[in-house]
Amino acid sequence: MTEQLWAPWRMTYILGADGRGKTCIFCDMHNAAEAFRESLVLVVQPLAFVCLNRYPFASSHLLVSPRRHVASLEDLTEEENAALASLVRQCTIRLRAAVRCDGMNVGFNLGHAAGAGIKDHVHCHVVPRWEGDTNFMPVIGDVRVMPEYLDESWRRLYPHFQDLPGQRAPAP
Repeated sequence: MTEQLWAPWRMTYILGADGRGKTCIFCDMHNAAEAFRESLVLVVQPLAFVCLNRYPFASSHLLVSPRRHVASLEDLTEEENAALASLVRQCTIRLRAAVRCDGMNVGFNLGHAAGAGIKDHVHCHVVPRWEGDTNFMPVIGDVRVMPEYLDESWRRLYPHFQDLPGQRAPAP
């Protein structure tokens, strides 16, 4: 028997995910400095930026994206590609320090067939993982257990991104 899990906060994502008359959430994030905190943005550099995933697979799940609206890696300039790769690397370093994870999943979902929820603006997932972090809940109940609120994750990660050049929200 399937149980219902109510998650009304996901409707914003569902209605905005197909792009019908909506602007790109990634473009909106890095263009509104006054809303960096609300958008869970950690740092915005000239060619790329980092934010927390609002719909995470695990606590402190980061998204690293180029600032320019492109759908795939081959659409990036060499400079954008280098900036994106450098920021992904910096995220792995900072996540290890901030959350003491045992490992990480790092990758791109390019296109709808590959699982991209937002297929028109390329982005990399950096997901910290811990030994034993997958339990029976996703298997039996098709439910993810998040041990920390997004706001708390942002506050935990924020200091670890302070030494990177770029724009950021005011300190909490």
